[in-house]
Amino acid sequence: MGLLGDDLPFARTLSAHDHEAFLALGAPKTYAPGRHLVSEGDRTTHVLLVLAGWSMVYVATDRGATRLVLGLRGPGELVGELAALDERPRSATAQALGTVQALVIPGDRFRRFLAETPRVGSQVMSQLASRLRESDRERSAFASLTVVQRLARRLVELSATGATARTADSRGPCGGSTAVVHLAQDDLAATVGATREAVAKALKLLRDQRLVRTGTRMVEILDPAPLLLLAQGPYGPGPGSRPNT
Repeated sequence: MGLLGDDLPFARTLSAHDHEAFLALGAPKTYAPGRHLVSEGDRTTHVLLVLAGWSMVYVATDRGATRLVLGLRGPGELVGELAALDERPRSATAQALGTVQALVIPGDRFRRFLAETPRVGSQVMSQLASRLRESDRERSAFASLTVVQRLARRLVELSATGATARTADSRGPCGGSTAVVHLAQDDLAATVGATREAVAKALKLLRDQRLVRTGTRMVEILDPAPLLLLAQGPYGPGPGSRPNT
C-alpha cells in the first residue's frame, strides 16, 4: 500500500469467491520479528499473502552496508509476486517488523491460478504498477524530507492503515482513543532510512510538541493532525496528489 495512498490491499479487491479460492492455494506460516519473508537475490518463487503484522521491503546499497526502504507490506498485501511471475532472482528483501503471519503459496500454483482467473491476475498487475509508483515516492521522500518529516509520514501511514492498536485509556488533546504503533526505535529508523539516534531526536521533538508519547517498543500518537501536516512535506496535500510519470 502506498504511503498515505488510497489503494486497497490486494485481498480486499477480491470477491468473496475469489478470496476463498486464493486462500486455499497455500499454507499459513508465522515469521518471528526480524526474519526475512523473502531475501534479495534468492531464486525462490513462492508468494506470500500477509494475514497479520507488517514487513519492511528494502534493497541493499553500497555493497550491503546500507538499506534503501521501498515500502511496507501489511495485512491483505502480497509479498514476492514479481519473482513468481518472471522466475528471476528476488529484487528486494522483505523483513518482518514484529511477528508476521502469512499464507505461503508455491509459485507454480500462484501462476496457474492467475491464468485460470484473469480478473485476479488483473488485480495483481494493478498492484505491481502501484508498487512502482510507491517506490518512486519513497525515494523522493528520502531525498527531500527531513528525518522528522519522514518519521511523521511513517507514523501516519501505520496509523491510517490499521497497523496500530487502539487504546481508550489514553486520550489525545481532542479526546477519543489514540493509536499506538508497536515498533522498536531500531525498526522505525530502518523504515525511514535514518539512524536510531536521528529517530530518537525526532521523537523527542514530537514528544516536546505533545504529538506523541513513547515507551518500550511503542509510539502513541496523541495528535494526528499536526503529524499529517508534517508528513505532507513541501508538496501540499500529500504524495498521492502528485502526478506520477
